[in-house]
Amino acid sequence: MREAYFDTDDGTWFRGTDYARGPWDPRACHAGPPTGLLARALEWEIPDKALVRMLVEIARPIPLAGFRVETQQRRVGRSVATTRARILDEERVYATASALHMRTIELETRTVDVPVPDFASAVPGPFPVDPAGQGEPGFGSSLEMRYDPAGSFGKGGPTTAWARCRVPLLEGEEPSPFQRLCPLADCGNGLSYNESIDRMAFINADLLISVHRPPSGEWICSRAVSFWEPTGIGLADAALFDVDGPVGRATQNLLLDRAGPA
Repeated sequence: MREAYFDTDDGTWFRGTDYARGPWDPRACHAGPPTGLLARALEWEIPDKALVRMLVEIARPIPLAGFRVETQQRRVGRSVATTRARILDEERVYATASALHMRTIELETRTVDVPVPDFASAVPGPFPVDPAGQGEPGFGSSLEMRYDPAGSFGKGGPTTAWARCRVPLLEGEEPSPFQRLCPLADCGNGLSYNESIDRMAFINADLLISVHRPPSGEWICSRAVSFWEPTGIGLADAALFDVDGPVGRATQNLLLDRAGPA
């Protein structure tokens, strides 16, 4: 297996490796690594400002077999810029993203103090829902996980977990802090599920990531809770931390159904 989420021959067409495989379809990507590629393309589009918010809307499963990423500037000002991006091939659009970029300056100011989950006391454990009986390696094998010992230890419900990606998006390329955050930000519904994957599907139709500062280091903590409703609609809400403190938030609107094709 190549030691990255994606291979590329020309820098425009990306093929997913086994590490990018998601839990619902062995031919499709987990949404986290493609979200990282979207962030990469959008950061290249506006290199002089910080990417602070990205909304990814997933129209259909993103194929492991390959896709390309297109970007577009929408509005570029001195302080704020907005952009769009698409994941597509010759036939279909699989996901779209809209993003907000903001200028940064040096200020003497303080932020609010928030208790940070304790990394030192976290307990190693497996990624909880990868893969769903497919018999194939998947996204979970790319992660190293540690769980809050007072929590559910990867058994669903409200969960606090630390994770780090053991592979980059592309071999030989160091991801930016926002890019590194993306695969882990898309894990809220997988960490905090309310029924097992063999009984219920809980597929996110989107992913919204908002940050107030870039994460430092490889380890990211997700304090996640999923709200499931009998209407078949849910929401996964995750506060995101690094070892120094909070960095932002990720939410996913969920499509709930009995196990099987959604």
